[in-house]
Amino acid sequence: MDGVSTGVRATARLGARSDGRGGTALPVLEGEGPLALRRTRGSGDRARVMLVGAMSGPLGGDHFTVEAEVTERARLHVGSAAATIALPGQHKDGARYDVRLTVADGAELLWLPEQLISVAGSDLAVTTHADVGAEGRLVLREEQVLGRAGEEPGRLGSRLVVRVGGRVVLDQELSCGPGAPGGWDGPAVLGGHRAVGQLVVVRPEFAERPVAARMLGDGAALMPLAGPAALVTAVAPDALRLRRLLDAALTDLG
Repeated sequence: MDGVSTGVRATARLGARSDGRGGTALPVLEGEGPLALRRTRGSGDRARVMLVGAMSGPLGGDHFTVEAEVTERARLHVGSAAATIALPGQHKDGARYDVRLTVADGAELLWLPEQLISVAGSDLAVTTHADVGAEGRLVLREEQVLGRAGEEPGRLGSRLVVRVGGRVVLDQELSCGPGAPGGWDGPAVLGGHRAVGQLVVVRPEFAERPVAARMLGDGAALMPLAGPAALVTAVAPDALRLRRLLDAALTDLG
């Protein structure tokens, strides 16, 4: 970690494997600086970990990385203790937040962090890469809130890439806030809403029984992806409504 000249550099690493007794062990659970990992009470054979922000941020110039690997027969649920808040900092450079997820065949990962809030004056680029085996399972949720109450958003760029069995099934980008390409707040993108989210669900059974594309209430849509995966996208006026839409979508998928 180096906060002297270029902002804070911090990495958290998480590894899950079968314990051989029907449960999940966590041989790798390492965090540094503002990224702390805490094991909490799991459910059945699924381990549970919380990502705890020990400091504010990311600030301008910071670069955070979170890596998680789930091996065969392991089951893991990862959440976060609170929202991630992108803030302006002393450095003129933008901040980066990279997430790298690997899920093996026969493994399961529920990646369900709290929302990311883009504060006025901040500049953050988020990238999430998920590699899932052809027989792996993934539930991945992303929620982004543009500005706090009564506040304009900062600059926020996000990219989400999902591979299943080595094949790219999703590669999408979104840029919002000052300096983003024109039209990001228009009817073709956010339509004036200030909360946007994605839910990616990968299940082997989707290969033979793909989901049907359909609307899921006001502001959410479900779409099949190439391969055993589905995507829900949603926009809402606030974080609470967005979470309700995504929760309802996950329930709808069963």
